Formats: sequence, C-alpha cells, structure tokens
Amino acid sequence: MITTLTSAPASVILEPGQSLRTAVDAGTWLQVAEGRVRVVSPPGWFGETVFMAQAVLNEGDVHHLAHGGWIEVSALATAYLRIHAPAAGLVSGPEQGRPVMRFVRLLTGW
Repeated sequence: MITTLTSAPASVILEPGQSLRTAVDAGTWLQVAEGRVRVVSPPGWFGETVFMAQAVLNEGDVHHLAHGGWIEVSALATAYLRIHAPAAGLVSGPEQGRPVMRFVRLLTGW
C-alpha cells in the first residue's frame, strides 16, 4: 500500500510493505526512531540522465535530503520516522522559501 501526501507529516508509522510518497523541501532531515526503511531520493539529473538514489536506513540513522522534491519511504520492518523540515528562518530570500510546496500548490491549485 502506498500513501501519497503533498506535504510531509512530522512523524510517520509504517508497517512492513507500506510506502509513503511525499513532497519535501531541500534541507529536510529524516530520522528513523524505530525500524528499517528504504528512501528513494527526489529525481536528479546527471548530464542528460535522470537518476534517483536509494538509501537503506536503520534505527537511529538520520538522512539529509539536500534537494527538494518527491521522495518515497518504504518500510522494510515496522518503522517510526520523524521528518524535520528546514527552519523557515534559515532560508535566504523569498525565491528560496519552500520551493517544492509552491510547485505542489501550482499543480494542485492549493
């Protein structure tokens, strides 16, 4: 079962086999409080090739997402995640403030 959200919740509980797709901003941190997950990063470009990096995170691991976009988190074991969005005060300039969410709002009409 895959759940899709247009904005990342602060915490998530996933059972084995469940996945979450959500939009995140650059600078977001994922913290695995319990369990084990696979994280697929937002799509990126290497030359003319699109790629998505994958990482397996175990209990206690923290993962920094340098680029914003859509991620997929899949539970390999029952997992409890915390999602830490970048602090609004650390963003410089209005053009950099929450670009992924502006894009999501543009697409969804929010």
